[in-house]
Amino acid sequence: MDKKNAFIKGLKDGVPICLGYLSVSFTFGMMCTENGLPFWIALLISMTNLTSAGQFAGTALILSGGGYLEIAVTTFIINIRYMLMSLSLSQKAAPDMTTLQRGTLSFVVTDEIFAVAMQEKGLITAAYLAGLGFTPYWGWALGTLFGATATSLLPMALRSALGIAIYGMFIAIIVPPARQVKPVALVIAVSVVLSCILKWVPFFSKLSSGWKIIICAVVASAYAALRYPVDSNDEEAVNP
Repeated sequence: MDKKNAFIKGLKDGVPICLGYLSVSFTFGMMCTENGLPFWIALLISMTNLTSAGQFAGTALILSGGGYLEIAVTTFIINIRYMLMSLSLSQKAAPDMTTLQRGTLSFVVTDEIFAVAMQEKGLITAAYLAGLGFTPYWGWALGTLFGATATSLLPMALRSALGIAIYGMFIAIIVPPARQVKPVALVIAVSVVLSCILKWVPFFSKLSSGWKIIICAVVASAYAALRYPVDSNDEEAVNP
């Protein structure tokens, strides 16, 4: 497949992701402007940080006056999965993909783009990955712009309903695998219990929301890694 056809195929495969991003980023844009940020700041954040949950958490900490270290560590913990995804995706990259192309295209690696790219048969070319990331990127940016500029036009009831869209997305992400994989359900349960402890126990009341997120994420993931280690034989079976 030549570069043009590969790029067009990537564009088509990215359309469903783009449509999904529109609704979630609309909520992000709305959140920014309702908390006093100008619409262009919301758009700039989305165009330079294609990180979904990390973007929501980081912006929320900024709006609440969180410290630089807290914001940096929180976003690093939340977004560290992208490093693992990029490493895995690099194994499917075509040999002719240059270092510059790999570094540039790594910016558009998200959960959904990674999943679609990994399911693609054969090696991933730079043209295909560029097309695959193009439509979701602009879907995320345009959704943010629409949400940031349309907030003042929406009735309060609708704005309140849209405000919980991000939580609905997270629930939709974690429930299916939790029903099928016991370790995932356990990690969720541990995170919920820890979050409740950090929220309601007076001793932890002085901790900011950012550090609470960090503690929950690190403790829950570390417990799962120790409790359910990946057997090397299983890895070989999955990746012969």
